[in-house]
Amino acid sequence: MICDLKTYKWGAVNEVNPEPDDENGENNPNNDDTSKEDKSQNIKELGQSSVPDLISDLHIISVIGQVEGHLVMPNQNKTTKYEHIIPQLVAVEESKDIKGLIIILNTVGGDVEAGLAIAEMIASMAKPTVSLVLGGGHSIGVPIAVAAKHSFIAPTATMTIHPIRLTGLVVGVQQSFDYLERIQDRVIGFVTTHSRLSEKKFRDYMMNTGDMARDIGTVVEGKDAVKCGLIDEIGGLSDALAYIHKTIEAKGVEK
Repeated sequence: MICDLKTYKWGAVNEVNPEPDDENGENNPNNDDTSKEDKSQNIKELGQSSVPDLISDLHIISVIGQVEGHLVMPNQNKTTKYEHIIPQLVAVEESKDIKGLIIILNTVGGDVEAGLAIAEMIASMAKPTVSLVLGGGHSIGVPIAVAAKHSFIAPTATMTIHPIRLTGLVVGVQQSFDYLERIQDRVIGFVTTHSRLSEKKFRDYMMNTGDMARDIGTVVEGKDAVKCGLIDEIGGLSDALAYIHKTIEAKGVEK
């Protein structure tokens, strides 16, 4: 879900601007009805009647479900649309009120070019960025996770590394295989550039035939992801928040 900057404050959770006061300085009488509608919406969407307000100098972006590219996924799929994420990244970089960005991932992967576009945007940001993998950061979620300046993964989270696939009609000629190899090299180059994992080790994970029953590749668990250099640290939400606040403070001292 993307926040409308005219309606929502950066870093706020469900914080809607109040109705303008009338000539007597009193709130609009329709506010009670609006409050009831908001409460009903919260119950419907979140399962609770009230949502705690949050004013923060951090912006949170979640990459969940499948990363949707140029083709629209079926309605039953949970998706992250890259055309929603990219404008948010630009707005975060330009905003004077936002000091840092946290990317939370629980994704199965998705469109390669859309995922790489998001990853390149995150990697090119000047502001402090931290990623946190919860549940899973699979396939094209791997480049997005390592794109941040510092990455965390939960102990029980996993990351799947496997070769690139093409869907739809594929012409069985050498040019098709060459193109697939070039896409794969782009992903490998990005991941190895933004992590401590070597290219050889990444390719070994990608082409492993002994780890997945119906596929080629490797499922890397939290501690192993840190041990091999793919992710920086084991940690959770508090660790990610502590790190980015510390980085923001250090950056302020330098200035």
